[in-house]
Amino acid sequence: MEFPKGTIKELTFQSVELGEEMQLLVYLPANFSPLYKYSLLIAQDGRDYFQLGRIGRVADEFLSEREIENLIIVGVPYKDVEDRRRKYHPEGVQNPKYIRFLAHELVPFLDREYPTYHMGSTRALIGDSLAATVSLMTAIQYPHTFGKVLLQSPYVDDQVMELVKCFSEAQLLEIYHVIGNQETEVHMTNGKVSDFLSPNRELSKVISEKPFTYFYEEFNGNHTWTYWQPDIRRALKMLF
Repeated sequence: MEFPKGTIKELTFQSVELGEEMQLLVYLPANFSPLYKYSLLIAQDGRDYFQLGRIGRVADEFLSEREIENLIIVGVPYKDVEDRRRKYHPEGVQNPKYIRFLAHELVPFLDREYPTYHMGSTRALIGDSLAATVSLMTAIQYPHTFGKVLLQSPYVDDQVMELVKCFSEAQLLEIYHVIGNQETEVHMTNGKVSDFLSPNRELSKVISEKPFTYFYEEFNGNHTWTYWQPDIRRALKMLF
């Protein structure tokens, strides 16, 4: 069945924090009107979410059937594998700056340009693997700006675990968290093989001990878009 298609615009944004021009992909629903208010979903690995995750098509369907609230989706693509690691990895040299870019530059820009709700509870971050990691780190550091985070197979290390353990405002944050039960030997971009499943189970325990609104599931699959793509349907429905 065909649904009315939203539009995806490509914009460039000059980031002072990062000292570089950032590309943005902005999805507006088919019935977009400045007279309505919109929730906001910001996707790290932005181009992947539109092309491999087909998140725009899923949103088209749900919005057409009125199954989710009015939503604008903004994808932030990475330039290459090294750029992605610099910005998304907890030890990446640009990681703190990228997080500040999201909270201090991107959100105010989007709030000025589009009719968004200006509340943390209506803003979400989504990411897969390292993109999920930086999404979680951002939401933990800015829970009043981002009230929801969707994590698909995040990379979890001691720094991430410590951030969550020390976080004292869990009631502000809604977390959607999935990991594949076959993600025990994930081939990473730095050439190493890593067990993602065990640290994610540990993370889940830590999150469950705090008053987050929390959904966790282990899907039957591995660290690929084959499994993340269909999961987007449930993720969007649950959080929007």
